[in-house]
Amino acid sequence: MEKYTEKKLRNQLLQTFIDKHVTDSTLLRIKECNTFMLFLADKTLEKTKLHGANSCKHRFCPVCSWRKARKNALKISILMQYLKQEENKEFVFLTLTAPNVKTDELNDEIKHYNQSFKRLMERKEVKAVVKGYVRKLEVTYNKNRDDYHPHFHVVLAVNKSYFTDTKAYITRDRWLELWQKSTKNPLITQVDIRRVKHTDNKKEVSEIAKYSAKDSDYLQNEKVFDTFYKTLTGKRLIVYSGLFKDANKKYENKELNKYIEQDPTKYIYQIFYHWNQTDYIQTELKLMSEELQKELNNTMLTDTDIEE
Repeated sequence: MEKYTEKKLRNQLLQTFIDKHVTDSTLLRIKECNTFMLFLADKTLEKTKLHGANSCKHRFCPVCSWRKARKNALKISILMQYLKQEENKEFVFLTLTAPNVKTDELNDEIKHYNQSFKRLMERKEVKAVVKGYVRKLEVTYNKNRDDYHPHFHVVLAVNKSYFTDTKAYITRDRWLELWQKSTKNPLITQVDIRRVKHTDNKKEVSEIAKYSAKDSDYLQNEKVFDTFYKTLTGKRLIVYSGLFKDANKKYENKELNKYIEQDPTKYIYQIFYHWNQTDYIQTELKLMSEELQKELNNTMLTDTDIEE
């Protein structure tokens, strides 16, 4: 429960910054977010998973954005497994950066990033090898310099032959050169490019799916929050293209369910928690009926809310 408590406390801080940006009804939803949670537990009460909560689903809610990032990580790993097995593809992680910018430059810089990325993907040698991608925008804040660092985390789908075809393979230095040309910024000094070795490696995949903005950054103070809110509200933060776009449609239509693991844990208890302004209090522990156990067990792991 420690992580939920930490995020809910930060949700309370969010309320003081966001009130001027949202309607009263939205603010109320944020205030009431995760004040109630229902967990399922095994016979030892040591293995649990979240089954229900009154979530607000607001983009800047620390609780909801954390859970959304975990679900996205699982989803992307499933898309990658499907593309690996059915389309015979391999994957490359690409991180694209540029120098930090000040508050008044951030919005324009993100627009410039989007345009630059489009130019990069349309380059002949890139277009020839990239069969699809997932792209996530992340913005971090540097307190010491009071500036912002927008950057892209990208998963590229490529043919298996990409890594051995010397004519098609793009080196790190060449990726850097192409990004410099696409951004028209020769001051960029690095890109990070890595081959993905395991599509089910949650640590690797979480890089692409993690928060677009960390609550530890955007809840620094009201001025910083206002910048994040005005800049990121209304923007598409995660984009699927090519084979990834096609696979995402299949995922949404439940056509990729065979790639989703079955939850092996047998849950027999329900545990109810309520928020009391500082932490969660367990209010009820209930043994489920056999009928309810049948209904709630042997389900797919559609999110990662499992506490080991």
